[in-house]
This record gives sequence, structure tokens and C-alpha cells, in this order.
Amino acid sequence: MSYIHFDKTELINLNYSLEKETIRSNRSGCYTSTTIIGCNTRKYHGLLVAPQPQIDSQLHVLLSTIHETVIQRGASFNLGICKYPGNYSPRGHKYLEDYSSEPIPNLMYRVGGVVLQKEIILDTTADRMMIKYTLVDAHSPTKLRLSPFLAFRGYHDLSKANTYVNKRYLPVEQGVQFKLYDAYSPLSLQLSKKNEFVPAPDWYYNIEYIREKERGYEYLEDLYVPGYFEVEIEKGESIIFSAGLEEATASSLEKAFDRELKRRTPRDNFENCLKNSAGQFISKRGDETRVIAGFPWFGWWGRDTFIALPGLTLTQGNNDTFLEVMNTMSKDIRGALFPNVGSGVATNMNTLDAPLWYFWAWQQYDKYTGDRKTITEQYLPKLRGIIEGLLAGTEFNIKVLDNGLLYGGQDGIALTWMDAVTTDGPVTPRIGCPVEINALWYNALCYFYELTEESFAKELAEKVKHAFVENFWSNDKKYLADVVNDRHKDWSIRPNMVFATSLPYSPLNENQKAAVLEVVKTNLLTTRGLRTLAPSNAAYKGYYQGNQYQRDNAYHQGTVWPWLLGHFVEGYLKIHGKSGKNMIEKLIKGFDDTMAQYGVGTIAEIYDGDPPHRPKGAISQAWSIAELLRIKELVNHY
Repeated sequence: MSYIHFDKTELINLNYSLEKETIRSNRSGCYTSTTIIGCNTRKYHGLLVAPQPQIDSQLHVLLSTIHETVIQRGASFNLGICKYPGNYSPRGHKYLEDYSSEPIPNLMYRVGGVVLQKEIILDTTADRMMIKYTLVDAHSPTKLRLSPFLAFRGYHDLSKANTYVNKRYLPVEQGVQFKLYDAYSPLSLQLSKKNEFVPAPDWYYNIEYIREKERGYEYLEDLYVPGYFEVEIEKGESIIFSAGLEEATASSLEKAFDRELKRRTPRDNFENCLKNSAGQFISKRGDETRVIAGFPWFGWWGRDTFIALPGLTLTQGNNDTFLEVMNTMSKDIRGALFPNVGSGVATNMNTLDAPLWYFWAWQQYDKYTGDRKTITEQYLPKLRGIIEGLLAGTEFNIKVLDNGLLYGGQDGIALTWMDAVTTDGPVTPRIGCPVEINALWYNALCYFYELTEESFAKELAEKVKHAFVENFWSNDKKYLADVVNDRHKDWSIRPNMVFATSLPYSPLNENQKAAVLEVVKTNLLTTRGLRTLAPSNAAYKGYYQGNQYQRDNAYHQGTVWPWLLGHFVEGYLKIHGKSGKNMIEKLIKGFDDTMAQYGVGTIAEIYDGDPPHRPKGAISQAWSIAELLRIKELVNHY
């Protein structure tokens, strides 16, 4: 039995199986995602979701799903499943016997005496997905009918039936090619065996996405089915179906599938699942290499990139990819700031911490590789430009105060990682001097001095250190204020103070660090990461649920984030050394249960603040995976 496995009793239980989602991505930026039974529950689900740079550089759902029909002795058995208002139709999941993810999604169907295996894979570097159908057993002649459901729309949008759709198609080798709208790349659907395509164009109306409905978004979609492929299949025979943005050589599909399969790292244990997931966030397209912040709906984010990159690459010995991403990101800097969201048409610069995490990422590279020469010869001007830009002041009222602390913020704008904004404005405005910003600022100044030995950096760092302790630390409370400004100090117990214990340079002494960690451990630590607010606070929200307004109000008001665990662990091990190792190992081992819980084989973006800490948000998040990999490295060090 594989590491991640679901049996028939689990698969036919829709309340259970529809909560389990799969995600696979490739280096070209494509992904395929659905539930373990193939019923799409999100508008982001699809068998081929690919970039369309000629339109908007966003991802677009091209092939939503496929319904397979087994035909034997004149009887037809549809293996597909869709949700419509009030019912599921067809209910092909009842034929599912087994699901495993070793090393790729593998589904086994049984219809009478027919046993059909279905395996799904993405081409590593091309905009193409493939499905391998193997007739494991059959007692009479069998045909396979494949009906593709086409969307051709942005992954944040929904398709609606219309008269503008291009119903024409072009023949390609053992298949057909569609281009539903002029702006799109053509989609070639092909089989490895000669087949018959039967044109039978039709719209399927009001396909319902239950997760979007729960989240308060539009949730009904119309999908276009242009017809179906029909092919005879013999016992023991395998047929490859391909959907790609370039026409394939049909005779090479079997070799292409086998070649991709050999590239896969087995998902046979927790650590290998993390390693597989780590690779999925790296996207190389043209001369750009970027980190996708999360699946299925995130693009690339500046802050998330710098926080996640060391864990995704350096812990795996993938130093070249680290440099490729940092080179791409370094081209995006504008003055002292990086883009916060940098995905095509949706780009903004409202992040105060991204440039400071840029320093930290280089510190990690320095530590892992010892290659300081690359930093000083190629990237030192960027580091200098950030410090000089912050000292000069920049947009969003970002400036260095007379006492050396870094200040930022204006009404209606969220500049830190706690960036949820509702119709009421930022949920956690944090205007002033946030604690993690100034811990990062001190760390950046110290590292810059380490690289350059320029006295101004040392003098400013000393000034910041003194002001940090004076303004954030409380001898009575024994922890750090979250935000300080000229009007008040926010003493809410939040995880942002933990970075002052974990960063390479800290303004705190050992006793202060130990006290901060104890407060975090007592109030914020859970089995899935750190809460964003202590439960004792009146604003605490223990569950992340409801419509967007309700969810945004809980996002940083108690919700648990796994990525924060990395810095808690680093700070904790610095203080407690080997004596703290046992507790950390138990925490990491506890994540093993999540591999079959939500995003199959990966770690979610967030978890509920209250037990049992159910997974929520994006099904796979880059910095969640990255920090767990980095934690394993930290533990191994001891």
C-alpha cells in the first residue's frame, strides 16, 4: 500500500472525498488540480491550467475535466462526476475502487468485469498534461469514450454559455485542436492510438463549485463539450491522452509519459512529499524564474518569495535555482521596494518587509554556500540601494525616525504580512513601527556592515538596537509590543515578535529572547504553527470560515500559519539547543497526518486557531513547505 492511499469506502463518501484535493504543477507554470474523485469543487480546478501571456500573464483554465465512459456489450458506464444544483451527475465515483499518489495520481475503476486504471501526469517543461488509461481486466470487447469539458477562461473567472465560442476544430495527428476564442493559444487533444472524434457540440449548464459557494463567490459555470473521442482498448493495453498548447507527436506520447514518470521523486514518506511539493512552486518561463506563492489561486509575491526561497532551494542543494530566482527578483526592485503582488496586470508595491527579507534570503545563501563573492560582486548595489532608499524615505510614508526605527503606513494601506483588507479597511493596520519590521531592519543593517564594514551601518545599527529595546520591550510583561507609534503601544500577543529571536542578528539579549519564546509558546504555539493572535484577546477568531469579509477578519486574528513555525523553532533551538530538539521533532512528526487531509501530499496555507486546527485557505503554500524543510535542517544541525 502506498504512503497516501484511499479505499473505496472513503472514495464513495462525498463528504470525505470532496475535501481531498490534488495539485501538480510544472516548471512552465502550468498546473492540474481537482479532488481525488475528479469532481471539481473550485473554479480553480482543471486538468490543464496554463499561463496565457499574450492575454494577461495570468493562468487560464483550458481543459476543465474529462468524463470517461466505458462501453461494453452495448452498455455504457460514465466514470465522470459533476455537481449540479441539487444533485451529482453522473455519479462515476461509485465505480472507484482505489486511489494512490505513488508516484503520481493513480485511480482504479471497476465496472462489472472491467478494471480501468487512470494515471495523471504533467510534462515537466511543456504546457501539456497526459492521462494514461490501462485496461487491467476485461472479459469482452471494450471501448473507451472520452468527453472533454472546455473552459478557456481566466482561473479567477467563470465560463458562461455564449454565441461567440468558436465551434470549429482542426484535425491534428490522432486528435483535434480547439481555439474557442481568438486571443487564446490553441489546445490540441490527442491520443496515442488511432481513434474517432465524434463532433457533438453542447453546453453543460450550471456546473456548481461548492467551495466557491461556501466562500461567498459566484459558483455556477457553463462548460463547452465539443464532442467525444472513441477508441477500442484491449486487456493489458495502455492508451495515452494528451492535452497541450502545442501539437504532440502521437507516436511519442507513451515514451513521453514514461520519461516523465522516471523523473518523479517517490511520494512514499513525509519528507519526500515535502520535497515534491517544494519543486512545484518554482516556475521558469522565458528568462524569468519565480516562486509561486501558493496553489491554486496565488501568483508570485515578493515577500513570500524571499521567505520561502531558502527552504525550497538551499535545503535541497539547489543553489542555482536560488540564484536564478534572486536574479529575476532583483530586476523588479523600484527604489527601495519590491512588488508585493507581481502577477501580470495585478502589481503593487505596498510591502515594507519584502526588501528586508531580501537581506535575510542572501544571509541564508551565504550560510548554506559560503559564496559571499557572488553577493558582494553582483548584488551589493541592490542591498545598498534598499538601505539608502529607506533612509531617504519612500512612498506609503515609509521613513526612518530620528531614533533609527523604521516607520511606515497610511490610512487604508496594509504594509506588513498581516495585510488583510476589508471594506472597513485593513483589519490590522499596524501603522507606525511594527516589531518584525524593526527586527528585520536591525538585521539588515548588521549584515550590510558585515559585508562592507562601512561605519555608518554599524552606528545606525547600534542606534536601532537601543531604540528597539527601549520602545518594544517591557520588563513587566516580558515580551515585545507588536506596534509602536507616537500615540500608543499595541501589546496584543502576536507572533511577529518571534523574529527578534530567530534572525541572525537580534537586538535582544538571551534572557529577553527566552522570555519572548515562552510567551509565544504558551499563547500562540499549536500543532500546526503559530496563532496570529492570543485566544485571550477579545478580537481573537478561532475559525477561518464564512464569506470573504468574515474570512479576512479572521485571517490574522487567530488563524494559524505554519510558516511562522520556522522562526519559532530557530529561535527556540538557539536558546535551548539539544534540549529543545525533542519537542520540535514531535511538532514536525505531527504534520505527517496532514498529507492526506486537505491538499494531498502537501501543506495548507493556514489552519483554524481552535482545535482540531482544520486546514483552510490555499491547499498548498510555498512558505509552509519551505519552512518545514528548513526546520528539518535546523533540527539536523543539532
